[in-house]
Amino acid sequence: MGSVFVSMTVTLDGYAAPADSDQERWGELMSWVHDQKFFRENLKIGEGGQTGPDNTYLEKTFERTGTTIIGKRMFDAGEQGWPEEAPFHTPVFVLTHQVRKPWERPGGTTFHFVNDGIESALKQARRVAGKKDVRIGGGADTVIQYLNAGLVDTLELAVAPVVFGRGTRLFDRVDGAKIGLEATASSASPRVTHLRYTVRPK
Repeated sequence: MGSVFVSMTVTLDGYAAPADSDQERWGELMSWVHDQKFFRENLKIGEGGQTGPDNTYLEKTFERTGTTIIGKRMFDAGEQGWPEEAPFHTPVFVLTHQVRKPWERPGGTTFHFVNDGIESALKQARRVAGKKDVRIGGGADTVIQYLNAGLVDTLELAVAPVVFGRGTRLFDRVDGAKIGLEATASSASPRVTHLRYTVRPK
């Protein structure tokens, strides 16, 4: 059985999303991803792109992921913005109150809609992922639910040199009395700083 990890990009002042879903600000936050060769190939948006350490980071994250768990708001935004061949290429479990049959997309991505909580979603995701890891993909509310429940093994943050000032903070509702972090790795490029923490109960 693999581990459960969070992997997401945040601003230097701790925001996971801009206010009002501002697309220009989203572009600033995620520009380091959009310029990588792996990202461009995965979404089939053209040749070229950077091939340095940030590109390697994206490749390794993709290779280790057996399935992903996301929240309904993240799914709703992606349903409108993702290409027909969604970028996951694995099963994705969506936390929602909506009852909906699995939605299969070209390229190996099938969205499964889970109505009975985060632990049920994780149980299903683990079963499908096998020996690979389960990624908690976001948004912020979904990440915090899993952290507060003690269900995350590793927290991986890509800190972009961007300041929002307002929006959705990642850690606003985290239960700091329960969660301990041990720094296990860090690396930086001109575009972003990667931080990895092992999550331990206090």
